[in-house]
Amino acid sequence: MKKIVTIIVLAFIVMACGNKKDQKETVQNDSGKLEGTIKVDGSSTVYPITEAVAEEFRNVQPNIKVTIGVSGTGGGFQKFSRGETNISDASRPIKDKEIAACKENNINYIQLEVAYDGLAVLVNPENTWVDSFTVEELKKIWEPDAQGKIMKWNQIRPEWPNEEIHLFGPGVASGTYDYFTEAIVGKSGSSRGDYTASEDDHILVQGIAGDKYGLGFFGLAYYVENKDKLTLIGVNNGAEVVKPTLETVSNGTYAPLSRPLFIYVNSTSVKQPEVVAFVHYYLENAGKLSKDVGYIPLPENLYKKSKEDFHAFVESNK
Repeated sequence: MKKIVTIIVLAFIVMACGNKKDQKETVQNDSGKLEGTIKVDGSSTVYPITEAVAEEFRNVQPNIKVTIGVSGTGGGFQKFSRGETNISDASRPIKDKEIAACKENNINYIQLEVAYDGLAVLVNPENTWVDSFTVEELKKIWEPDAQGKIMKWNQIRPEWPNEEIHLFGPGVASGTYDYFTEAIVGKSGSSRGDYTASEDDHILVQGIAGDKYGLGFFGLAYYVENKDKLTLIGVNNGAEVVKPTLETVSNGTYAPLSRPLFIYVNSTSVKQPEVVAFVHYYLENAGKLSKDVGYIPLPENLYKKSKEDFHAFVESNK
């Protein structure tokens, strides 16, 4: 390596392709800690993983501030496409219209998978009649034609109560909403509109937990945080009733409500050593930390590929 390469750039390269040991040595040998602010926004589902990574990252890089917003996947991509954020959390792949917005503003990016998630279907603990749903039953409840028509539990199964169903779910800017509607209704973004919607999953938890006749869906991690307030309902995948767990999400038996989660990083940001250091740390630790907060780690070979792809992206945008 040429002598003109500075210590900062050396740290930049090592962090982009080294292992954990290399990373710690780089921090120790660096001429002062890295500094700066990293702006992240997007999915409320991916937020717990990114927040866990950011908390741990502060231990090795205390002078780097990581701010994390929760605008939903769609809201996050709007900011990302305008160049307002360095990283976008996403619970679905970027859409064509979002790709076009990025292109219009000369925003180039890389997509990186960080974990798997299972969408949880929840009811209130006082609900003693629901033991499972079929995909067809969930569609009957949530499809657009159900609005104003499918209003009571006994319209789903006659033995269920003659009581109103009170629905709770993510807002239309949420990647979780997009994924659920595509997997259950058959078309992304297509559902009835007469339900309590929020981009904040904690509000959905409170709504279902406070309503005996409540029913909703959101990312599995928020159920894990609130097990004592909610009842998790299994989904019949066509062969058996399955609940989302580490095993059923990773082996694909919790179908069709299992999905990958992503972060997106723009090409301008990877010119900043602090962003490269953070993303490298993210990919190095996402497996353990995602599991800690209720998500499912990717196979190790996929993390390895993400690290290789990110390193190549950094090199091509120097």
